[in-house]
Amino acid sequence: MDTTGKKQRVALSSVAASALLTLMKAVVGIMTGSIGIISEAAHSMLDFGAAALTWYAVRMSGKPADRKHHYGHAKVESVTALIEAGLLFVTSLWIIYAATERLISGTTEIDVTWYAIAVIVLSIVVDISRAGALNKVAKETGSQALEADALHFTSDILSSAVVLAGLGFVRLGIGWADAAAGIAVALLVAKAAFTLGKKTIDVLTDAAPEGIADRVEEITRKIEGVIDIDKIRVKPTGPQVFIEMSVTLSRTLSAENARRICTDIEERIHREFPVADMTINTRPVALTGESIAERVHVTGLNHGLHAHNIATGFNDGVSHVTFDVEIEQTLTIREAHDAVSALEHDLHRELDGNLEICIHIDPLRSTERPTAPVPETEAASLRTLISAAADHIEAIEDVHDITLLKTEAGKLFITLHCSFPGDKPLEAVHTATSRLEGAIYHAIPEAGKVVIHAEPLAG
Repeated sequence: MDTTGKKQRVALSSVAASALLTLMKAVVGIMTGSIGIISEAAHSMLDFGAAALTWYAVRMSGKPADRKHHYGHAKVESVTALIEAGLLFVTSLWIIYAATERLISGTTEIDVTWYAIAVIVLSIVVDISRAGALNKVAKETGSQALEADALHFTSDILSSAVVLAGLGFVRLGIGWADAAAGIAVALLVAKAAFTLGKKTIDVLTDAAPEGIADRVEEITRKIEGVIDIDKIRVKPTGPQVFIEMSVTLSRTLSAENARRICTDIEERIHREFPVADMTINTRPVALTGESIAERVHVTGLNHGLHAHNIATGFNDGVSHVTFDVEIEQTLTIREAHDAVSALEHDLHRELDGNLEICIHIDPLRSTERPTAPVPETEAASLRTLISAAADHIEAIEDVHDITLLKTEAGKLFITLHCSFPGDKPLEAVHTATSRLEGAIYHAIPEAGKVVIHAEPLAG
């Protein structure tokens, strides 16, 4: 059975039990003329109303969130629990009033009959059964309404026990003990009602459950990539806990890596708080240890431009920064220049001091073009030209896997692999492949795109 169905079923059974007890106590009270039993019937009538309210609350609280109630309907249970706490207070005051009146008058109003004792004993048995069932489901589902209903049935057990004790004391001729016990029970019920009322008020006023925020912060700070926590808000709603938090991350992280960190936070917190509903915001911050290349890259991304081949130098008090950016090839040179000028302006603000920036514009080919393999007779001569160009570059050990494709416009798309000693520095490898790329463009004028993949020599 699902959680909502379980809550509704136990709440409905409490409504039926309250109705049965109310009817039995009322009949026996009228038959015996016992004000004590009639007062118990009134108490059970109050419980019947509370149980019906609880049943309605658990039905409402099970409804999902909608456009008007973004956090769902779980707080209906808290409202119901607060009402029931108030009813318990009223019941306690009534018991204290009636008991005090008996103590002052010095008379007893309880008639000892076998069916009076029978109905009180049966009432206690039913109340014990209902209180146990309600408490069990309340703990399983975190339902405050069921917890309040269980407290109501527990108070019934105590008050019925007082009436039963009163019957015994009356028979022994000690009538005042019934009223004294009634006052003691009423005080216990009032204390339990106060505790429940305080708990529900905390939920209704969105008081953060004690310890959760501290534990969430402790878990989050252990996750790699989290620099700081700006804000944590914890909002209890019925059995659920809504957690809103804002974490600071390095601005050099990609959006995908930032999302991965947030997912990691959610998974680890859910292990400890399975009912948590989380919302995580991220705030990118600049770290003091960022390199110039990282700052250039981030600023470029803010302009929607990919900066690469970033090189920096410093001479005579002036910082020199050069890099390439890819810009949509369909733009005119004026439009492309305006885009890099805006980027350059922001970089002057980002990188303080005397600064010179030179940006090389690469056309970004984002459209897919149909290609066809180059005929083998033409491909053979092209491979010869490529191999000859590679032979003039001493660092390159081997050229292989040459692929030659031609676009509809007659431009060649060339890819190839070349090998280097495994201990060759990457910068030297890049220099060699750049030389080879230039040599291929020079040897094959119709080359539109040359891509070279460098790899270590096998073995």
